[in-house]
Amino acid sequence: MKFLDQVKIFVKAGDGGSGSPSFRREKFIEFGGPDGGDGGKGGSVILKSERNLNTLIDYRYQQHFKAKRGEDGKGKNQTGKGGKDLFLSVPIGTQVFEEDNKTLIFDFKKEKDEFTVAIGGKGGFGNTKFKSSTNRAPRKFTKGTKGEEFWIWLQLKTIADIGIIGLPNAGKSSLLSSMTSANPKIANYKFTTINPNLGVAIYDDKEITLADIPGFIEGAHTGVGLGIKFLKHVERCKTLLHLIDISNDDLIKSYKQIRRELGEYSKELLRKKEIIVLNKIDLLSKEDLKIKKKKFEEKLRKKIIELSTLDKKLINKLKIRLLKNVP
Repeated sequence: MKFLDQVKIFVKAGDGGSGSPSFRREKFIEFGGPDGGDGGKGGSVILKSERNLNTLIDYRYQQHFKAKRGEDGKGKNQTGKGGKDLFLSVPIGTQVFEEDNKTLIFDFKKEKDEFTVAIGGKGGFGNTKFKSSTNRAPRKFTKGTKGEEFWIWLQLKTIADIGIIGLPNAGKSSLLSSMTSANPKIANYKFTTINPNLGVAIYDDKEITLADIPGFIEGAHTGVGLGIKFLKHVERCKTLLHLIDISNDDLIKSYKQIRRELGEYSKELLRKKEIIVLNKIDLLSKEDLKIKKKKFEEKLRKKIIELSTLDKKLINKLKIRLLKNVP
């Protein structure tokens, strides 16, 4: 499925139906009074978050959405039928902005959240409403009011328990694929992943949602490459899994480059819980692995996890570790 994380759409709520100017007309009743019913309310446009969505691609080719108009009132004091509300599904993590794309008006953080983005117009009054002691046969009625209409922006920030970060070609997509049922594109060259991928890992009947965040490059926080588009997805992840290719010549440099880009974008990202994983350990001998890992741990003064996506035991061990970070 193609990924799209920002769209501009037009929403129009239904207009209210007009009231009826009807009069009672029955056999043997010469002067029937007013019996015009009110118009129905216009349908509203409602956004609703769904867990099974992870992209806004459905809004790329259709950008105008209009709810139904309320029906006009009828004789015999019949109120017009209300227009049907229009429900639009969006992924969890979608933010709704005004047309300026800066003013936030709603943030979908949970499944089945609903937000009425455009309210339907009110139905007009039939002439029955204007009957009085001094005006027994009013011909006055009112039209329904217009439904609200707006251009809005939808922006998606991925929500996941664990965000997998690292330099291009660190093995993030391979890790996601080996831990979940996700099927990201995998190849041995940089920037294979150009959009975030989501997957769900299950262990002991407990679910962990993981996001494979595309590889960072130097200057990502300034927008180099697709840096800012990538970094905003990290903001919603509860824990960061920092994946490092152990075959890199300078592990510290690789580690600090990612941390620097996170900090330049937002200091809050540096405060998130971090799990550091040395990947592709199958490329080194046991002795070389031991030496390289020890030096890395001593410099960082942090506990490091070893991993090979080809080793199911190590994958399960990592799952157990990740479960401790999921409430």
